[in-house]
Amino acid sequence: MAPETTPTRAPFVIEWRDGFKIGIDQVDQEHRQLFTLVRALNLASVDHTVDELLNYVVTHFSNEQALMEKSGYPAFEQHLKLHEEFAAQVAEFLGSDQAWTEDRVQDLRKFLNKWLIGHIMTHDLRFGKWLLGHPVSSAPVAPQPPPKPGGFFARLFGLK
Repeated sequence: MAPETTPTRAPFVIEWRDGFKIGIDQVDQEHRQLFTLVRALNLASVDHTVDELLNYVVTHFSNEQALMEKSGYPAFEQHLKLHEEFAAQVAEFLGSDQAWTEDRVQDLRKFLNKWLIGHIMTHDLRFGKWLLGHPVSSAPVAPQPPPKPGGFFARLFGLK
């Protein structure tokens, strides 16, 4: 009798679509890269990919928040809280002592994709529409290199 095997789940993969665009080129490019990194998550390279993804999330959030602050976005503080809540959820997921398994990688990918889509299609889209309606003070922020470890996200993600 052959040993029982657990059926492998099909990967939870969501591809970037133009329907996810919020109308701010820099932000849209960064969102596209986030989808690429989430898609790249796999059991063989999970530690490296998670590190790369976390660094890029910190860079993206920093760039997006700088653009919001520079433009005087009235919901900046609320948006910042959403980013902090996301960081706390990811930190909780990554902080568990569970070993990486295919299922755990898939769970992370599913969580990240759902959060990204929900956040982009509601909160980021709202910001994009607001920014496009306020062109006087909406000059794009030059993309920043990854920040040096420190601050809220670095503490949560263990990037010290």
